[in-house]
Amino acid sequence: MSVRRLADSAVQPANFAFSRANSPVANNWVKKYPDGRQASAVIPLLMIAQEQEGWVTKPAIEHVAKMLDMPFIRALEVATFYTQFQLAPVGTRAHIQVCGTTPCMLRGSEALMEVCKRKINPHQFETNSGGTLSWEEVECQGACVNAPMVMIFKDTYEDLTPERLEEIIDTFEAGKGKSVKPGPQNGRTCSEPEGGLTTLNGAEKPKKTIKTATKTAGPARLSKPDGKADDLKLISGVGPKLEKTLNGLGFWHFAQIAKWTQKDIAIVDDELSFKGRIERDDWVKQAKVLVKGRQK
Repeated sequence: MSVRRLADSAVQPANFAFSRANSPVANNWVKKYPDGRQASAVIPLLMIAQEQEGWVTKPAIEHVAKMLDMPFIRALEVATFYTQFQLAPVGTRAHIQVCGTTPCMLRGSEALMEVCKRKINPHQFETNSGGTLSWEEVECQGACVNAPMVMIFKDTYEDLTPERLEEIIDTFEAGKGKSVKPGPQNGRTCSEPEGGLTTLNGAEKPKKTIKTATKTAGPARLSKPDGKADDLKLISGVGPKLEKTLNGLGFWHFAQIAKWTQKDIAIVDDELSFKGRIERDDWVKQAKVLVKGRQK
């Protein structure tokens, strides 16, 4: 990340104050925190100041620090750390932050930067001729699964192509930026797979009920006990909850467990989510002893 410093004093205004509309909004944010913790409101207050002025000025940082009874340096640290805060004048209609971190780079962020260079300015942080647009490259903005993406002020525009970014830039330049819907620009919803949902879409096949004992897929299972169910809690390591789970998986009798092979153990181990318990307590050996004791 590049070093972030306040703009030259030549472009800094003489003072700052929240507007009549923003003053109660800022005060409400401060009231959300208990006495002595007002500094927690520094980020929302700096954002309100930026939305009011177009960027975060030194007088704005000083005003916010005084309002929150915190040292100026602490407020300055916050403003200079987060790239969401613009420390110098930017485009009045759009400042485009292009994510250049690895996921976005692999998905075409360099082509998006070329669009910005061509349509706005070859150099970052410098506006177009009308002063309405500017851009910069930033690090990860947390929408990697929807790469490549950009942030314009506080909204993200994802799943971009160079052509779509050009359209968005033109729309903001025309003063109609609010008409562009944030989020994915390729039609998908949020971070769903590009090909559409493959699970949790109501199309899942219902699980087949086990009707008879089978050995085709792992250990033999029964949909119901063959006569009276055995008390599986007699196996050390099996409590009431595990017994109920085993019954639900089709295991009701010691004889079933006594026949488990290593492959069967691995399958049931995964289904129980108790890795290693079957072999640690040697359920198979215990089941064989219980079956043998019953046969006497």
